[in-house]
Amino acid sequence: MAQHPLGEHHYALTATWTGDRGSGTSGYRDYARDVTISIAGKPDLLASSDKPFRGDPTRWNPEDLLLAALSECHLLSYLHACVTAGVVVTSYRDEATGVMREDGAGGGAFAEVTLRPQVTVAEPDMVEAAQRAHEQAHQWCFIANSVNFPVRHEATVTAARAEGPA
Repeated sequence: MAQHPLGEHHYALTATWTGDRGSGTSGYRDYARDVTISIAGKPDLLASSDKPFRGDPTRWNPEDLLLAALSECHLLSYLHACVTAGVVVTSYRDEATGVMREDGAGGGAFAEVTLRPQVTVAEPDMVEAAQRAHEQAHQWCFIANSVNFPVRHEATVTAARAEGPA
């Protein structure tokens, strides 16, 4: 990634198809959908298409990667929003889901993604601000701002310490 003036960032990777079984794409069933995604200085990512599209279910597929990008972007934006709001997050786990619909003509699109962050904060008096921080995180998330479908949030926030006696 290179940073440029005015906050413009550029990214590069290499996607190499590794699924030639000896006859290339001579037929729809004659090749594997295996891909290796490489970025300098990072471990390779083994990818494929989703299983219904003749892919290898043990590898990451584009739909997995899009869902992961949305979930991670919200997580990182949320942690930043919490720091600026004075909220101490002690754990965060997201059970994200997405719905993609085929169009019947060989294509399709995601219809929606739902993020379900389960957040624990250090103190009970941080819970309300921690809930609000999800709205700020959504506004800051580069990936959520780049897609043309709704990214919903069903967050739960709890405190690590319960309120003591008054």
